[in-house]
Parts: sequence; C-alpha cells; structure tokens
Amino acid sequence: MDELFDEKAVQSLDYLLHHFWVLRKEEPKMYQQIRERQKVIQRYVSEKLGLQLHVRQHFIKLEKIPIKPESWMGIQSFQAPMDYMIFCYALAYIESKGIEEQFLLSELCEEIRALSYEEEELDWTLFQHRKSLIRTIQTLAELHLIETIDGDVKRFDHHEDQEVLYEVTIYSRYFMRVYPDEFTMFSSAEELLHLEHSLTNEDERRKRVYRQLFMSPVMYRQEGQDPDFLYIRNFRNRMSDDIEKHSDFKLHVFKNAAFLSVTEPKNYYELFPNTKSVTDILLQLSSYLHKNVAHYPPQENGDIILTDGQLNTIIQELKNELGEGWAKLYREKSVAAVRQDVVTELVYWQMVTVEQGFIHIHPLLGVLSGSYPADYQKEGEV
Repeated sequence: MDELFDEKAVQSLDYLLHHFWVLRKEEPKMYQQIRERQKVIQRYVSEKLGLQLHVRQHFIKLEKIPIKPESWMGIQSFQAPMDYMIFCYALAYIESKGIEEQFLLSELCEEIRALSYEEEELDWTLFQHRKSLIRTIQTLAELHLIETIDGDVKRFDHHEDQEVLYEVTIYSRYFMRVYPDEFTMFSSAEELLHLEHSLTNEDERRKRVYRQLFMSPVMYRQEGQDPDFLYIRNFRNRMSDDIEKHSDFKLHVFKNAAFLSVTEPKNYYELFPNTKSVTDILLQLSSYLHKNVAHYPPQENGDIILTDGQLNTIIQELKNELGEGWAKLYREKSVAAVRQDVVTELVYWQMVTVEQGFIHIHPLLGVLSGSYPADYQKEGEV
C-alpha cells in the first residue's frame, strides 16, 4: 500500500478530510484524481481511521464521523437552533421530491410551517424567522442539494411574499447517512454515537486515536491512565512516520496533549494562529502566562484555572502594555467584553473549558505565544 500512496494520494486524502464531498460536475480533476487512487485511500482510511469512502458516479465522499461532537463541528453559517430545525424540515421536504423536480419557495415555506407546528410555530412575517430560512436555503444551495432556477432568496429578507424557483439535485439523496435503525429508536445523541463506535472492530483504539488527531485541534490526556493517550505515547514514532508518509501533517506529543501541525497550509484550512483580531490577544495571553507561571501554576493535567476576575486583570495588564497595537474594536471594548471574546475563541479551539464559573486554560494555548516587536509603536511598523 505505502509504495502506491504517492503525492497525489496524499493531496487527495487531505482534500477529502477538509471537504464535505467532491462533486464530479464541480471539480472534475479532483474527482478523477481520487478515483485513480481510490483503493489505497480507501484502505488507509478504513484501517487507520475506521471511516468509509463512498465513490459514486456523481460524487466522492469521505464519511467523517467524530469521536465526540464539538460545538465547532456545526454548520458555521447557522446562528441559532432554529436554523437547524428549519434545515431538517427542509431536508424532509426535499426528500419527498423527485430528482430534478422543481418547487417554489412559498411551497417550501408552507410545508416547513406545517411540519414544525408541534415544535415551534414559524411566522414568516417575523424578520428573524425569515433570516433563519434564508441562511438555511443558502446552505442547501452551497451544499448543492438544491439549485436555484430563478429568483433570489435574499429578497425574502424584507418581503415574505418573495418567490424563488428551485430544483432538487441528485446529491440530495446522499446527504444524510444511512443507519441500520430508525432515529426514533434512539433517545439521545449518545446512543447514536455508541452505535457508531460499536460497529468498529478490535482495532477501535487506534482508529479512535487517529480520528481524533485528524478531526480535532488537539487530543488531551484524561485523568489517570488514559489508555488512548498512552497508545500515542507508546507508538508515537510509528504513528509519526505513518502520518508524515500519508499526509503533510506532523505529530506533536507532550505530557498532556497531542496534536497535528502543518508547515505549508492549504488555502482551505482553518488554522490557528489566524488573521482574526482576537488572535493577537490570545498569543499575548499565552506569553503572559509563560512569564508569570509562578503566579499561575498549572495543575497536574497542565490546566491553569482562573476566575473571570483574574482573567480580567490579566487582560487589563495586556491592554495597558500592548493595547495600542490591538485592533480598534478591542481598544474600544471593555475588558469584560474582550474577555468574553477571548474565552469564546479559546473554547472554539479547545484551549479552554468553562466549568462551574472557572476558566480552565488547557495546555494547547501554551504551545504558541507571541508579542509585538519592541518598536511596534513606531509609525509604519505596527
């Protein structure tokens, strides 16, 4: 297998890991490249990650199932639970239609209202409800589950009687995964995940570890003798060679954390550090904690535990010292508001967990730190 896993196989696997699917009509070259290396990719993702590669006439899809759901795994364009509710009802409506069958926005709206009556009565005269529907429709179109034939859903923003004509695509039949049991058989998401993991074979630990490394920002050592983290410690050299041979990533293993990094990221990656204004403050926070480790000693698991007040104090010190280099948004915000943005971003990257009013800063934040150059205040050097 290894001698056949060439550079194009590495590129193909990387692309599959970072995209929901590859549509032949939209990306014919990538589709063909993956088809030509289908066997080696299929074998690798099955043996190492326990995932399935679906190759069809019109698309290719790597079924990416996380070990546990995280908040950042949702649909990024969605802003409220209502978006997901409307999305699910829209999927049900599309499922009832034939491929290439056309329908009007008004027909979809009427059906969604009827389906959602027992959960939450939707009122398309309400601005927020219309905005939620717009986000849902745009996501359906971006996923190529429907195609816009005529009209613009954005006009629904201010006109609830706006009409748009859509057509159901063949891809809509393959968006949802097929399970051996009906969803009504499960009483919680945990039961559904248990079924997923129970379908794996005796190599479950290896697959679980690989999957978490490839799909999450970091994998932390849990309390006590964590068998999954111990697996990484015991086989780190073998895993490192294997990962570097089949991807562009490099494995890093510390006492309490393991993660993958890349030196030449693709333009479709979501990275840390990034260009967000808040990222400067996160890196400065890391640097501050390194310099003041005596005042903020880490726990046995590497966590540093702070109260809101303590983090406010640190942010105020950073603002006093480095605030002139911050984006205008954060120069003008209150310390409490900056803290909220900082915590939200850290939670997103699994660098922080908020528990019972305390902020648990995890080891991943300490891996990277930063500050401005000494002369950053000089004109033209910020």
